[in-house]
Amino acid sequence: MTGSTDLQGNRWLDLLERLGNRLPEPVTLFAMALLLVMLLSQLGAWLDWSALTPDAERIEVRSLLDGDGIWWLLSHMVQNFVQFPPLGIVLVAMFGIGIAERSGLLAALLEKSLRSAPQRLLTPAVIFLGITSSLTVDAGYVVLPPLAAALYYAAGRSPLVGLAAAFAGVSAGYSANLFITALDPLLAGLTQSAAQIIAPDYRVAVTANWFFAAGSAFLLTLVGWWVTARFVEPRQQREAIAAPDDAVVDSDAGTRPRAGLRAAGLTLVGLMIGVLLLILIPGAPLHGDGEQFARWIEAMVPLLFLIFLACGLAYGITAGTICNDRDVAGMLGDTVRGLAPYIVLAFAAAQFIEAFRYSQLGLLLAIAGGEALASLAAPAPLMVTSFIALVVLANLVMGSASAKYALLAPVFVPMLMQAGLSPELTQAAYRVGDSVSNVITPLNPYWVIILAFAQRWQQSAGIGTLLALMLPYAISFAIFWSLLLAIWVVTGLPLGPGGGTTYP
Repeated sequence: MTGSTDLQGNRWLDLLERLGNRLPEPVTLFAMALLLVMLLSQLGAWLDWSALTPDAERIEVRSLLDGDGIWWLLSHMVQNFVQFPPLGIVLVAMFGIGIAERSGLLAALLEKSLRSAPQRLLTPAVIFLGITSSLTVDAGYVVLPPLAAALYYAAGRSPLVGLAAAFAGVSAGYSANLFITALDPLLAGLTQSAAQIIAPDYRVAVTANWFFAAGSAFLLTLVGWWVTARFVEPRQQREAIAAPDDAVVDSDAGTRPRAGLRAAGLTLVGLMIGVLLLILIPGAPLHGDGEQFARWIEAMVPLLFLIFLACGLAYGITAGTICNDRDVAGMLGDTVRGLAPYIVLAFAAAQFIEAFRYSQLGLLLAIAGGEALASLAAPAPLMVTSFIALVVLANLVMGSASAKYALLAPVFVPMLMQAGLSPELTQAAYRVGDSVSNVITPLNPYWVIILAFAQRWQQSAGIGTLLALMLPYAISFAIFWSLLLAIWVVTGLPLGPGGGTTYP
């Protein structure tokens, strides 16, 4: 019976992949989506679509086809592209990774790791690392998936499986972690402000969801391991995927790879000690808080660039794959050439995402969904489950986690408090819903990065390929993570220090 169910599930995923890949090229699709948003925004302006925020501020659709809208498109086209959040992160991080890759360092590391690491634990290790990578904000998106793909290929397994497992951990498990991350104080502040609408002295601790987030990290690792083995990898075993010309597994490791690895290891140790001192010593560049988070967190991508660059140079010079500065410049040029498809895709995606935000269509949809849910007056447990579902749907049309919660918290935190549920529980429910659908929405700006990485290994990969890869993770994470939260509520366990589940 199980085999029949798996076969049926694979048929549905195959159908989703075929239908999705019959769509136009992703660049064309984003251009068509932009045109659709423009038309809908004009229709909304004609029909006077509007809604009231929890602060009684009227939100109206802004047309992209009137004089102001067209001027906005033209005047912000370059700005939308240049300020597209993942663009700079990807380029800076990939410069460092490119040197480490083309110097032969990553190929040598992969070969060494395959000799020592048990293959059966590769998937859970990748997923768990992806989940904990949220400690570095968004750096995990650009570092872990391509490395996991190369590691799987070197192990004789489909690189798309490694890519999917890493993406699931980094994105669908974004709100789970063993540690307090930058997300915790951000959400706690919004939850506290919403709770004070009816309880002016209420305080929400930054640690309010810590226990739940840590337990979620282990649960999602196990669920992701099962999904990969049961649904994702069996489908990919049917297709033979060749390594791209610039794959890390094909890099020249040089004449002295062992000496190169030793030099890279010593360089890494020295850099880590130096970074740690810069974080801990008062007055040092990385000590203290930045504009939003701790300085070392805000500087994580430049730090990764420097670490990969320094280790790659140390390896290349010692192993003999880097002889002069021309070799370094050539490696950087090859890295940029490999990123060309992503840069083109990022331009189209940036225009669509920013235009959708400007039109305020996503904001109106989220408000309408919140009003519909609030009007149900359902029992509290059903309300929490419905709230998770609402957040999942809202995440498909509105990418920013903080913007969504700033909109939803003032409505649902006080409402669920009056139903006897704590603000900390509402916050935990939001974290579940906001994470699981990250891997299936193109409004996630990093989604196009993963698509570009997939196309590097399989040129025919399209939107359908990525959706079919990630949908099993999204559904399974949503089910099991919601069940974990339900168990937490039923047993009365604290969600974290200072985070109960009930409100008197």
